[in-house]
Parts: sequence; C-alpha cells; structure tokens
Amino acid sequence: MYHQLATRFGRNSHQIGGYEPLDNEALYRHVPSIFAREAHDSRSERYVYVPTIDIVEGLRREGWFPFFAVQSVPRDGSRHGHAKHMLRLRRDEGIGKPEAAEVIIVNSHDGTSAYQMFAGMLRFVCTNSMIAGERFEEVRVPHKGNIEHDIIEGVYTVAEDFPRLIDASETMKEVRLSEDEQRLLGEVSLVARYGDDESPLTPEQIIEPRRYEDRGNSLWSTFNVIQENVIGGGLSGRKRNAEGRIRRSRSRPINGIDQNVTLNRALWTLAEGMQRLKTG
Repeated sequence: MYHQLATRFGRNSHQIGGYEPLDNEALYRHVPSIFAREAHDSRSERYVYVPTIDIVEGLRREGWFPFFAVQSVPRDGSRHGHAKHMLRLRRDEGIGKPEAAEVIIVNSHDGTSAYQMFAGMLRFVCTNSMIAGERFEEVRVPHKGNIEHDIIEGVYTVAEDFPRLIDASETMKEVRLSEDEQRLLGEVSLVARYGDDESPLTPEQIIEPRRYEDRGNSLWSTFNVIQENVIGGGLSGRKRNAEGRIRRSRSRPINGIDQNVTLNRALWTLAEGMQRLKTG
C-alpha cells in the first residue's frame, strides 16, 4: 500500500500524491475521471475514446508508475466524471537522489483536452514538482487513430529529453546569483504569475526560502524557492481594491491544471533565461 504524501481538495481540483506508486484504489478515490468508461455525451462518433486508466496500466507494464494525480472540478457537474486530469509518472531510478525526472500526462474525456505530455522534475526535499520549459519536448495526441500506442510512444519521446533536463538542473546549481539578480528573477516571475494585475507580493517575499535546505544563492535553489512560493501560495500580501484602498490578502495556490502547467513552464523558461545571461 502506498504511503500518502498529500491529499488536497481545492475549489477547482482534487489531488493525491505518494512516496510510493499510487494504486488504482487511491486513484479511483481521488481522480475518478481517469476511470471513465465512455466519453462525455458531447463527443461525436469520430472521437476515439481510450480510458486514461488503460494508458496507466500500459505504462505500468513499461515500468512507469503514477506518483501524483490531480483532477479538475468543473462548474458543470455533468462533466465531473470526465473532467481534465493530470498524472505525474516516473521510474524508480530516482530513489535516493535529490531529484527525479518525470513524465506529466494531461487529458480529459469531455473534449477540453487532447492527451498532452511534458517532461518534468520532482525535488524530493520539498516534493516540489516542476515542468520543463518550452525548449523541451511537448507531445500532443488527439483523440483519434491508435491512441494507446501513440501515447506510450509519446512518453518515450518526452523521456528522451531527461538527460538534457538533468544537465540543465546541474548547470543551474553551478550558477551563482547576486541579491539583485535573485530579486530580478523574483520580479519577472511575479509578472508571469499576475500579468498586468498588481501583485500582492514583493520579489523579496518569493525569493525567501521556506526551509533551511533551500538557502543559498544558486540559480537552482532560487528558482525552486520562487516556484514553490508562487505555485504553493499562502504568502501574506497587500492588494489595492476597487476603491483604491490597500487590503491585506493571502496569495492563492495554483490548483487549476492548465494554469499550473502554463505557469510552471514559464518559470522554468525564465530560470533558463537567467542561466543564459550568466553563462553567455
């Protein structure tokens, strides 16, 4: 039986993670849409339906196991059993190491998503789950043709990027940032998070480590601190309301699957941009 790491129920997602592979009982309890036996009623006859659990079983036979899963909570209750979901899978080679490369799969059975696959990395000390930026392989498999074969091939295509992903993280560990450079990375990361809206947080807040292990001035540690603070939320801030008054607020965690993927990839891309500036 798996050892539970985290179960969270937000307004727009249910999620479960474990230090050991998640079994079907845990997946069904928290992410039931991966077990849907037919597509949502809105899909046409041309829509090729393969339950995500069939993909999971196929990947298990290939040595890939789910360690994390999340499911969206749609406003339309009729779509709950077919809602968008995300799985993070990895092999056991990462045991005993500080990080492990992962394949991230996103899908839905209501037409809101094709199968999408990305390369990612888990940092064990803080269970921080990152998704590599735009320079890394992204595979999309539409709901037509030989889906199961194409998805498993896609997983291996994404996994081919793992050596480059690990090299990138090792290079970031060697790059040292000044306080001004750390603050600059925090500033642009807040733009990625809030866009044109006023940020309730300061760059100084999101470059502040939450734990002793994250102290340091390497690009890798700075990026990880920023990523956890931005994605995890929970920081006290100040925001101006419609009347122009400053109100206390608390930053929200990023629970939505699409926003999580987009923001995670953007933060990685920003870190890589800083790496290129520093290494020439």
